[in-house]
Parts: sequence; structure tokens; C-alpha cells
Amino acid sequence: MMCAMPMKDGLSRDVIGKIASTFGGVYPALDETRFVGDASENLDGLELKDRVVRIAAVLRRHLPDAYPSALEVIVKAAAVWPARDPDDALGGFAAWPMTDFVGLYGVDHPEPSLDALPQITHLFSAEFAIRPFLIQHTDMTLRRMEDWTMDDSEHIRRLVSEGTRPLLPWGIRLKAFQADPTPGLALLERLKDDPSEYVRRSVANHLNDISKDHPDLVVEVCTNWRKDASKERDWIIRHATRTLIKKGHPAALKLLGFDANPKVRMQALQVTPGTIEVGGSIDVAFRLESTARAAQDLVIDYAVHHRKANGGTTPKVFKLKTLRLDAGEAITLNKRHSFRKITTRQYYPGTHEVEVTVNGTSVGRAAFELIC
Repeated sequence: MMCAMPMKDGLSRDVIGKIASTFGGVYPALDETRFVGDASENLDGLELKDRVVRIAAVLRRHLPDAYPSALEVIVKAAAVWPARDPDDALGGFAAWPMTDFVGLYGVDHPEPSLDALPQITHLFSAEFAIRPFLIQHTDMTLRRMEDWTMDDSEHIRRLVSEGTRPLLPWGIRLKAFQADPTPGLALLERLKDDPSEYVRRSVANHLNDISKDHPDLVVEVCTNWRKDASKERDWIIRHATRTLIKKGHPAALKLLGFDANPKVRMQALQVTPGTIEVGGSIDVAFRLESTARAAQDLVIDYAVHHRKANGGTTPKVFKLKTLRLDAGEAITLNKRHSFRKITTRQYYPGTHEVEVTVNGTSVGRAAFELIC
């Protein structure tokens, strides 16, 4: 179900009331009215992550002063946490302050904190909360994670792969793992044939993170994994190398059976309309003809070169199509691209370009004007 509400509404005043009620049920000393008032103060001015930190801080003030005792209440609340409504796209955020509580306040108590995280990660992944422990208690946390790779719960196994991602979105960057991804790779080796798609997707995303700093290493790992690979592991390899394929990395292309020098000819690349306003869309259309004497597998992507504040441009690559083109065959492709307002991108007026790539090689560009 698509969510039309802002993500921060996943931690609205009503949701805070439900959090207070759940904690009050396992910790009768909690003043639920005061808790809601403290957590809801100036709530409208806070975005989602700020609300998470606020509620975790209010939990710290309202639960027992001793952290181990407060942690016991967190675990008890997790055990009776209300089942999530599958139609509520924001429902999972209610439990996020619980996991962040451990990451924010438990680093000086690593043993009980690392005992608690597997017990609550099924409510809202503890991938953010685990990262301070990986930074400050690296060896201890990695030993725990080795054991977690064999846990019956897919949530706990995924915590291993997702929690150690060097470049996890919204998470603290693991600079040591970014420089030397060996510890994470050792854990991924244990999870590469995990029965859960949920876990396997995380493994692929972790490898894709590593590829941004160590492309050749990821190709080496994927080449080894390709031997006797199941279709599930083969999917991991393809998903893990997606950034390398977009960049036209020759060894990654070869690994997946694509030629870094495709024999194709671009015809009639058009971007219409030639001028649009923010909120509008462009239509990209072109004809691609094979000039090869045999069939060839092609990865076709396109990049939008967005104008920056300083007048330069920066490309953002989008997937278009993967196909096989026979000798002499031609195909016409179309794509509508939206310039709707989104929180993660600031648009600037001026000339933009669309660039089409085949197996990472540029085959054509066309310009258009964006008006803000």
C-alpha cells in the first residue's frame, strides 16, 4: 500500500501515546501522561530521525536510572509489542526509538546491550543501533555476529549483514570497514546461501556498498561465489554488481556475460519537451541498432545530468532495460522521467542532459531545459 503521509507521522502524538501505553503495561511506575507530553513537545518541528532521538531520550528519563534496569524494561516491552497492521506503511517506526535507545545509551554496557538487540530487532531492525558497538567494541560485536549468522530468525541474520554495511543509508558510516571490508566479508561468506530472500538482498546491498571503494575486490568475491552458484546466489551477484555495471567496470561486465565494447548504433535520441518545469516529466525515446554479427547481451541505462548550484552538473544513473539483441536487430525504447519534488534532491534551473549508456559505454546525449 502506498503511503501518502510524511514518514515523520510514523511517530505522531497518537503513536507516542501507544508507545507510552505499552511501556506502562510492563513498567507501572511510568507516568504515561507526562511521557506523552515530554515526547510530544514541539513535535511538529521535528523530522523523523529527530523524533526517534527525542523519544529515546524521553525513555531514558522515564525508565529506571540504572541502564541495565531500563534495558530490562525495553526487552519486556518488546515481548508484548502490539502486532503491526500490515496496511500501515508507517507502523514499524513506532519501535525505532527502542532500538536507538540501546545504540545511544548502551555502549558503556556492551554485554547486556548485545544480548538485548537480537530480542528486539524483529520489531524495527537494529542495524542503526549496532553500529556504535561495532566502532567501540569491534571484536566483541563481531564475535556475537558470527553466532547470529546461524540464528533461526531471519531478522537476526539480516542484522549481521545490514548492520555491518559500510555505507548504510541513514546510518553512522563505518569508516574502518570502509577502508578494510574484510570483517564484513567474512560474515557475508556465512550468509551467501541464506534461505531468506530478506537476508540475501541485504548481502547483495552490503557487497554493493563495498564495490564503491573496492571494485576489484567485489569482482573477485563474486567470481569465487559464481562457482557452483545456485540461482539465488547468482541473483546476489547480479544485484551486488549493479553499481559496477552502471559504471561500465570491464571485469564486472565480463563476469555477468556483457561486452564492455558493445557493437551498437544509436539512432534518433529525443528528449521531449525541450523545456519543462519542476514537477513535470520528460519523455526519452531512441532507437538502438546492433552492428554485431552475433547476438549480444546488453545492459541499457540512462543518466540524467542534473544542474548543480555552482553551475556544474552531476549524473544520476537509472536502470532502463537488460536484453539480448540479435545480429542486425534494432529496438525502439521509451522512458518517462519525472522531475517531481522530492526531499532528497534540490533542482536548479538551466540546461540538463540525458545520456544513454549500453554496457556502461555512452552511446548518445540530448539536452533539455529545466525551469524552477
